[in-house]
Order: sequence, then C-alpha cells, then structure tokens
Amino acid sequence: MFLPIGDTPNPRSTPIMTYLLVGLNVAIFLLVSLPLTARSPDLADPMLLEYLRSLGLRGGISAQQVLAHMSAYDVFVYQYGYRPGDPSLVTLFTAMFLHGGWMHLAGNMLFLWIFGDNVEHRLGHLGFLLAYLVTGIAATLFFALFVPHSQVPLVGASGAISGVLGLYFLWFPRNQVKVFIFLFPFIMNTFLIPARLVLGFYLLADNLLPFLLSRGGEGGVAHGAHIGGFVAGVAIAWGIDRLPLWRSASSVKSASSHPDKAERSALPEQIADHLREGNPAWAAAKYFSLASRSDRLRVPSPVVLELGEYLLGSGAYPQALSLFRRFIGERPTDPQIARAYLGAGRAQLHIPRAVTSAYHYFLSALDTARNNEVADEARLHLRAIERLGEKD
Repeated sequence: MFLPIGDTPNPRSTPIMTYLLVGLNVAIFLLVSLPLTARSPDLADPMLLEYLRSLGLRGGISAQQVLAHMSAYDVFVYQYGYRPGDPSLVTLFTAMFLHGGWMHLAGNMLFLWIFGDNVEHRLGHLGFLLAYLVTGIAATLFFALFVPHSQVPLVGASGAISGVLGLYFLWFPRNQVKVFIFLFPFIMNTFLIPARLVLGFYLLADNLLPFLLSRGGEGGVAHGAHIGGFVAGVAIAWGIDRLPLWRSASSVKSASSHPDKAERSALPEQIADHLREGNPAWAAAKYFSLASRSDRLRVPSPVVLELGEYLLGSGAYPQALSLFRRFIGERPTDPQIARAYLGAGRAQLHIPRAVTSAYHYFLSALDTARNNEVADEARLHLRAIERLGEKD
C-alpha cells in the first residue's frame, strides 16, 4: 500500500475554501447519502421506473426484489449524478458532491486536504473555487466523450481534485509528499517523495494505463475523468503562469516596436550599447521587442541580467519576472543561471500570492550557484520566507 498522508512545505495561511469544500462533501454524505442509503426506494417515484428501464428491467421484477437490492440513494444518484446519455447543466455540478461510499469519500477528501492548501494559497479563495469547479466540469465532459450514450451516472469529486493535482504538479515541482508505504513485513514506514513523482505515478499508472487498457470504456473507476481533470489543471496553471509574461511584454514595448528587418538584426548590439550609455529603459523596451529566441540569445547574458536588475530596481516586477523566466527557459545551461533564478524569486516576492514560487526559485538559485555571493543571498531570502511562515 502506498498512501499519501501529507506534503511539505505548507503555507501558514488558512485554506478556507479547501476546508469548506471538504466540509460540504462530508456534510452531503452524512446528511443526504447515508440517510437515503438506509431507505428503500419509493415505488411510486417515477424516477424509479426510469432507473429500472435504464437497467433493462421492464417488468417481471417484484417489489420485494427491488427493495432487497436497491436503496433510495441509488435513485437519487441516478437523478443527480451526471449521465452522458442524458446530459444536464445541473448534474454537471451536483455530481461533484455525491460519493459512492465511505472509501470513495475518504480518498477524495484526503487528496483535497493534502494538495488543496498550496494551490489555494497561490490562487486565492475564490480563484481556487473557480478552478475546482472548472476542472471538475472539464473532467466530467472528457469522461463523457468516450461513453456518450451511457446512462450510468458519474459521481464524485475526484475529477475536480485531479484538477487541483494538475495545478500542484506544475506549480510546486520541488515540494515533497509524505507517503506511508506498507509492504508487510519488509517496509512499514513514511518516506518523503518528490511531488512530481507521486503525481506522475497517479496520472500514468493509476489512470492513464487502466484507461488505455479499457479503451476508454466504463468501469468502477472513472479514469477518463481523472485524466481530464488533471490535464485541465495543468493547462490552467500553464496559462496563468504566462499571463504575466504576456502583460509585461506588451506593457514594456514602445509604440514604435515594429522594426524592419535591418533594424531587428542590429537590435541585440544596440541593446548592449544603450545599456552601457545609461539608457536602460530603451534597452529593456527593445529587448522585449525581440520576437525570436535566436535574437534574444544574441544579447549577452550579463546584459540581460543587468536589464533584469534595472527592472527590479524601478519596481517593474512583472516585467522583471518575465525577463528572468525567459532567461531560465532559453539559457538553461548558462553559467549565470543562478542569478536569473535569484532575480525571478525577488520579483515574485512583490507579486500577490507568489511567495511559494519565490521560495522555489531561491532553492534553484542555491542549487545552481557558482559563487558564495549568490548562494548567500538565496539563503537569506529562504530564511526570511521561512520566518514569515509563507513558504507554501
């Protein structure tokens, strides 16, 4: 048995929306699901007849047999679970808050509790709720693509929670997950495993492989919904990460940022010249006007890093973050990449709900530092974040 039981590091902020979602799911199970499970279905309920017909039961079944093998909750799930063959906007939402039993509920809430707080800290309370619902809907619709005529209801929060896992996968690559491994009598202990290994195993081994083996068909576990939710979460995180890049690039460009071919070829050298001549604003604007990676790579690394320092010093934090991220993405083997990680971390300290990302950038700076000055500054920022208790 491999059971995640926690993760580290975590935020000190209270994940209000995560707690509310856990509480709502548990309350619905206790107040709705359990009481209905203990009740027999109402034989006069027209929904019962529709349910029996969907199962192929068109007569020849006694009331006693119905009562013996069915509960009122089965009919309730048929009505409020999502059926691809009879889609409904209402059931897209209600299905996310119904569960098939204690184990189904407990597994989903455990994963939401472990991974939700970090993602909520990054998105904010309302942003987290929106992402939860959007990825849950995406998960359900992806599942429905492969069984479009099915009348078997889909229920559970696992599609939305898989979306949270996808967000976590992209945003917290250096976090570790506490996993209890029980392989009696050889191993019975808790280990810290990199989050991306745990979540990658969840996606590939627990979902993608069974999904492919079943050819996307129905089964006891909606692997397609898990995959759809996870991919939607990754896509949302990817898009959010690039919104500042787009905004900063557009805000720094000057009105005359459409140079002809000859001017473009000369821009990399002009950027360095203008920086040396004390005109960093012009140099920064022209750097962001370079449309191709090859042109940006012609600007010497020290010049790019100096432009980033200028942007930090002038308070243009989104633009500085954009510049340092480009440096990291385009020059991964550069000897001075630690300075880019350090600059990105410093920029994120000034961006709302980005302290977590700043913490991981500082860790990367420490890992790649080639001189004590950069390493010492990275340690200084790491200790400051830890003292504030903000290193989610």
